[in-house]
Amino acid sequence: MTKLIGYARVSTRQQSTDRQQVDILAAGVRRDDLYVDHGTSGARASRPDFDRALDALEVGDTLVITTLDRLGRSTQNMLAFAEELRGRGAGLRVLNLGGGDVDTATPMGSMLFTIMAALGQMEHEIKRERVVDSIAKRRAAGKDLGGRPRIITDSQIRNARRLIDGGETAAQVALDLGMSRATFYRRTRALGFLPDQSDSKSLTSDDAE
Repeated sequence: MTKLIGYARVSTRQQSTDRQQVDILAAGVRRDDLYVDHGTSGARASRPDFDRALDALEVGDTLVITTLDRLGRSTQNMLAFAEELRGRGAGLRVLNLGGGDVDTATPMGSMLFTIMAALGQMEHEIKRERVVDSIAKRRAAGKDLGGRPRIITDSQIRNARRLIDGGETAAQVALDLGMSRATFYRRTRALGFLPDQSDSKSLTSDDAE
C-alpha cells in the first residue's frame, strides 16, 4: 500500500517547524510518517531525519514537503534528487511551489518543478549578491559590520566576580558572559575588584593582545 512520507526542516534550533508540520499533516501524512530535522542547513549533506525519510520511501510512495528549499539550495541537486525519486518509483509533492500544490508524478508537475527549482536558485543567488554588495558598501564607508553588541551590566560583572570567588574559573565566567578574559578583568578592576594573584598571571597573555 502506497503512503505519504513527510519531511520538515529548519536551519537553526531557534526556529520552529510547527507550521510546516501542520501543513504536511493536513496534506494527509500520518504523524508516524513525518520526519523533522532541527538546526540543519539545506547546504549540509548530512541530514539525519531526511535520510530516514528516504529510507522509509518505497515504490509508489510520495515524499511531501512544504517548500522547495527544504530539499536544498542547488537547482542541480534538487533536480537530481527528483530524478532519483522517479528512478526508485517514488514521487515528490511540494505543497507551496509557485503558489500551488505540485506533484512530480504528473507531467505538468514535473515541468513546473524544474522551472521553479531554477527560479528558486536564481532568487537565492540574487539575495546573496545583495548581501555581499551591502557588506562591501558598509566596509567602504567605514561602518561597523558586526551585529548589535551585547551590553553587560555592572551588576552582571559583580555577580560574575562572586562566582569566581566561589571557585569558578575566570576563563569560564568570561566565556559565559560572551567577552574575553582581558575585557572581563578590565571591567572588574573598574568596579574596584582586584584579581587574585593566580588570575593575574594567567591574564598576562590576554592583556598583551
